[in-house]
Amino acid sequence: MREKSVWRRACGLSDTVVEGLDFDDAAEAVIVSVRPVAKARRRCGRCGRRSAGYDQGEGRRRWRALDLGSTRVFLEADAPRVRCRLHGPTVARVPWARHGAGHTRDFDDLAAWLAVHTSKSAAMQLLRVAWRTVGAIVARVGADIDAQVDRLEGLRRIGIDEISYKRGHRYLVVVIDHDTRRLVWAAPGRDEVTLHRFFDDLGEERAARLTHISADMADWIAKTVAARAPGAVRCADPFHVVVWAMEALDTERSRAWNEAAGRRRSGLVLRRVRAKGEALKIRRARYALWKNRDDLTPRQEHQLAWVAKTDPRLWRAYLLKEALRYVFAVKGEEGKEALDRWLAWARRSRLPAFVLLARRIVVHRAAIDATLEHDLSQGLIESTNTKIRLLTRVAFGFHGPEPLIALAMLALGGYPPRLPGRN
Repeated sequence: MREKSVWRRACGLSDTVVEGLDFDDAAEAVIVSVRPVAKARRRCGRCGRRSAGYDQGEGRRRWRALDLGSTRVFLEADAPRVRCRLHGPTVARVPWARHGAGHTRDFDDLAAWLAVHTSKSAAMQLLRVAWRTVGAIVARVGADIDAQVDRLEGLRRIGIDEISYKRGHRYLVVVIDHDTRRLVWAAPGRDEVTLHRFFDDLGEERAARLTHISADMADWIAKTVAARAPGAVRCADPFHVVVWAMEALDTERSRAWNEAAGRRRSGLVLRRVRAKGEALKIRRARYALWKNRDDLTPRQEHQLAWVAKTDPRLWRAYLLKEALRYVFAVKGEEGKEALDRWLAWARRSRLPAFVLLARRIVVHRAAIDATLEHDLSQGLIESTNTKIRLLTRVAFGFHGPEPLIALAMLALGGYPPRLPGRN
């Protein structure tokens, strides 16, 4: 009797009776025969509702438990089926494992914890399972946590973005809570249909409580937000707006390079363009033109001084880019006034790329003003995307995006997997 009690504690079993022990020479594993206590029997494996018996199923089956040192351990028990009023004939619930799993809860929890905190090879070698098995476990543990918590409750300020997770233009739409700094929702896709799924899960009542939504200037995000959360203030991402200015600056830099002396072609097949003289200096100054003024090296400062003296148009484009960056640095009413002055300057700059940029900014002026007023950006979302990209490398080999999403939610959603034996 004492021996069975020790094994029950060692395997982390609750509501379970240990019937006996054996060693399977073929499997080289300890076999622990178990059964649920009376109050845990004849319950639907999906909903837990007490149900009438249906049949004996496929007889006895085994669940992989945590290893005993270097020896594998399996729990063995009958797996009868019950007739649930909601789900029909279903395998009866067992206290030691999740429905449809071939591993115990403790094994699942440890595998999910290792997937979040260790490398792929470490998890595989320690648990002695295939990486796809870990992917299925991660998805199962994530679904179990999602069934217990409501990640979308209490949302007020959110950020929406997309991230590429695989070659072939495969994307995830991710939603971040600015207040808790947690990942609250993710799904495969990059269109209005995918984002409508988020608002369907959120519900009209909770969508009406949203006060601020930060996003880039993608039309599919703007249209969906306007339709599903009209009361929320949409805030543009300062980084993307400044990127527009950098693209306009690159257009002007390309013009300056094409007009500069010192370009020559070499080779009749590749038609490769080699530069010297002024063209070479303009090409080497591109990083100086891109960088923040405070981060310039002495060499790059010298390159900018050369641009200011030799090409007034390119220098004017650089000053316009820096002036737009200044708008988001000061923020508030001062930022709005600076943006007004910037628009007037860009319109009369006689630089076609910046004239078009001024028109583009006017179209999105309301969202940009909201950003200046509320100081809400995509910085947190971009940080989360960087972490998801790291998880994407870990998740390489998972079958489909669901295990990757579950792994991201476990690592960044605020509800990490527990270690066996700990609350």
